[in-house]
Amino acid sequence: MDSHRRRNPQAALMALEAAEISARGGFACMFSSSDEYESAVITERRAQGLYGRQRHHWPALMFLGCTLLVAGTALLFG
Repeated sequence: MDSHRRRNPQAALMALEAAEISARGGFACMFSSSDEYESAVITERRAQGLYGRQRHHWPALMFLGCTLLVAGTALLFG
């Protein structure tokens, strides 16, 4: 294997450069900034329906719970 490299060092250098370019390509990111990445993530999640309108019933449940608590207290001490 060493004799092959000694015979054609230019070819070995070109092969090494090609391997370097290939290795760098594996680390490349398709987004130029974190803002661009976040925008793409949000767009994809919206397309999947993850950011749809969600119904929050907890305010009504909290009001009902507080009303029952006040009514129970009034009946207990009244």
